[in-house]
Parts: sequence; structure tokens; C-alpha cells
Amino acid sequence: MNDDSRARAVYVISVAAELAGVHPQTLRVYERKGLLDPTRTQGGSRRFSERDLDRLRQIQALTNEGLNLEGVRRVLELQAEVIRLRAEVEATRQSAREAVAITHRQYRRDLVPLSQLPVPTRTTRRPPHGNGGAR
Repeated sequence: MNDDSRARAVYVISVAAELAGVHPQTLRVYERKGLLDPTRTQGGSRRFSERDLDRLRQIQALTNEGLNLEGVRRVLELQAEVIRLRAEVEATRQSAREAVAITHRQYRRDLVPLSQLPVPTRTTRRPPHGNGGAR
């Protein structure tokens, strides 16, 4: 099943509840608490997608582990934040890799083989030792 079909909201609340093994009222409570956000038809009926059902299964797993609904909400929020931050870190890494590659390409243009370096024709004089050159 591709990502687009998983996002398509096709299940009415009674079917979604039956597929998840919960009462339809439970889905309404989860929606009220901000844990689920089903699509609405023009008439206002809820429609649930496979993604919604996946999220519902995740909610059930967390509540079965002893979390209350506020704890579940916070865990889901933190998981979403981790996903967002990982994407941001990956974008930053990619940007850094590109900047390093550009810099390395620039170095290659600026490098001159040692045999082509100009040879100094005169040497510089050093000040006398001891008093720093003062008399």
C-alpha cells in the first residue's frame, strides 16, 4: 500500500472503531483530546485513513503500557518533534556536505604544484641578537 492510499480517509467511525477493536465513543474522545484528527466530509462526518488507524494502534499500545491520555499526547508530540529534528539534522548534514565539496573544488583550483611556486630571489635581514637591534 503506497503512502497516498494510506492517507486516503475511507473508513466511517463505526468501521474504524471495529477495525481497531474499540468503541466509536473512544475515537470521539481521542479526537477531542487532540490524539486523532480524522478528515471530515462536507456533511461533517468523520472519515478515517490507514494512517489514522496506525496512530490509533499506537495510542492503544501506549495506554496498554499504563500511560494516561495526556501522557500519550505528550509522547506522540515528542515523537513528531524527533522526526522533525532528524529531518532538520539530515538537511543540515547534506548542506554541510555540499559546502565541503564546494570548498574542496575551490582548493583544487587554488593549489599550485610546488615546482611552480616562485622562488624568492633575496633574503630578508634579521635584526642582531641581544638587545633587539637597539644601540
